[in-house]
Amino acid sequence: MKKIIQGCRKRQRKSQKKLYKMFYAYGMSITLRYADSREQAAEVLNDAFMKVFTNIEKYDPNRPFKPWLRQIIVNTAINQYHKNQNKLQQTDLESINHKPARKQEVLSGMSYDEIIEMVQQLTPAYRTVFNLYVIEGFKHKEIADTLDIAVGTSKSNLAKAKKNLQSIVEKNFI
Repeated sequence: MKKIIQGCRKRQRKSQKKLYKMFYAYGMSITLRYADSREQAAEVLNDAFMKVFTNIEKYDPNRPFKPWLRQIIVNTAINQYHKNQNKLQQTDLESINHKPARKQEVLSGMSYDEIIEMVQQLTPAYRTVFNLYVIEGFKHKEIADTLDIAVGTSKSNLAKAKKNLQSIVEKNFI
């Protein structure tokens, strides 16, 4: 790994390609949660890798690489959210009668791809807050500061994201 990083610092294409291949799947698993589609996730990931290669000098080789990369990927996804924020329209999902039972059974039977597909159905605002809170472990204050929204908006978006995900699951699986 150190050799690959050193090669990336020297702008060696071969090393950059190796690093990209090593962490492509890991990066996609992150970007898919923030993106509307696989194509958008790949675009965000490619942008993130460009930032990695541009800023590889800032990486401290005495620290683990993966968390450094993860932070760049998440920040790039957030930047993409900010770019598209003006285009976004938040829509409320119609109220659906809640069907009880079988939830645990259904959730345990879902594949990773099915879960990602459902998360991608959320509006970008809901999806971003959901990912930052549930997956990345951000606090609402951190989310509010990062996305330049009110703390109450962060909490509201998370609640609506959870409600919408529940409706999506019920519509598709129950």
